[in-house]
Amino acid sequence: MLGMVLAAGAGRRLRPYTDTLPKALVPVDDETTILDLTLSNFSKVGLKDVAVIVGYKSQAVEDRKKDLESRHGVNLELIFNDKAEEWNNAYSLWCARDLFSQGFLLANGDTVHPVGVQETLLANRGPAILLAVDTVKKLAEEEMKLTIDCAGNLAKITKLMDPQSAFGEYIGLTLVEPESAEKLTASLETTWKLNPDLYYEDGYQEYVDRGGVINLQPIGEVSWVEVDNHDDLAKARSIACHY
Repeated sequence: MLGMVLAAGAGRRLRPYTDTLPKALVPVDDETTILDLTLSNFSKVGLKDVAVIVGYKSQAVEDRKKDLESRHGVNLELIFNDKAEEWNNAYSLWCARDLFSQGFLLANGDTVHPVGVQETLLANRGPAILLAVDTVKKLAEEEMKLTIDCAGNLAKITKLMDPQSAFGEYIGLTLVEPESAEKLTASLETTWKLNPDLYYEDGYQEYVDRGGVINLQPIGEVSWVEVDNHDDLAKARSIACHY
């Protein structure tokens, strides 16, 4: 199984940091970046081979590749998304499709979270696709919200949902087993070809709509944040030092 990081986005709301860096390389603690935290988590759970999908300011990741490998004891494969500044991340994840058959633990490149989230997902392996879900946080409009079916599996995932009707928030980490590779690849391809502005979570919806099952793993009360803007970055800096 691989670690995988989506790190192709521009993160324009984090300027001026992202004038020269992709969002994943924005520092959260002195020289420690979001990507450092993610790679450290992967290393701690034994995922030493990590694919990083890059795009916007990809040279900055390439320049730090050897240092990141040495610092965290991982082997990095960089996958270039040539549409990173034009299209959304359904296409970005699809760019790594040749690796899906190995199984992978995906982390969004802008999610700051403790290693316990990866540990929880790996401890509950079995389902072909397993999403990490925060069922504690009070939800608003921006979050990637979801509902469940009668069996407790994913029914609907979208930001465009009444927060009051949601089961919880998908926090940007997914465990994907090898047997789901072909169907997930097809679902993502259908999604970005339908509309390149769609999210990879829309690809998950396509997967479910085709009859696939996606299971959910609540993470409990965990300090984490998706870093979209400077307020999020301030929160990330306040919690990351406690990991």
